[in-house]
Amino acid sequence: MPGLNGVLAAFGLSASAGLNAYVPLLIVALMARFTDWIELASPWDTLINGWVIGVIVLLGLVEFFADKIPAINHINDAVQTFIRPVAGAILFAASAQVVVDIHPVVAMIAGLIVAGGVHVTKSVAVRPAVTGATGGSGNVVVSVVEDVAATLLSILAVVLPVVIAAFIIIFTAFVVWWLWRRANKLREA
Repeated sequence: MPGLNGVLAAFGLSASAGLNAYVPLLIVALMARFTDWIELASPWDTLINGWVIGVIVLLGLVEFFADKIPAINHINDAVQTFIRPVAGAILFAASAQVVVDIHPVVAMIAGLIVAGGVHVTKSVAVRPAVTGATGGSGNVVVSVVEDVAATLLSILAVVLPVVIAAFIIIFTAFVVWWLWRRANKLREA
């Protein structure tokens, strides 16, 4: 994925990490290990090590179940505030020769910003609204939707990065519109 496709894939993968840190890491690790769709340069090729994949799976399972338990999911989101942006930075920098095309520090900062932005939007705007509207009962459904979205975004970011770029633009526009609408309703009240 040279050039623009690599950058688009990097944005898609780091956005996905904002929803779930471990799903895109696992998808990139498995695709790099078992296919020729992703080729990770050093030091990012460490992701294909069997032990690293095992740790990602273990941490992913812990995060999956922690995010489904009421009250624990809020603690998990607080912990993930540090983990998801770092995962986004790693994914952005590791994605398809982006390190060669963009300075590694710039790539990691971009990944931090994208993953952190998605995570903050999710944990500050979306999750509290769902908790308030459903009394917490909707959080499990939203968590599953986030996991599915992270999986699909990660796969599509590698396979069809232009589609992911379009999705990120549409999603960002939707969030801005939703926040604008919410602010107007609060002003009217």
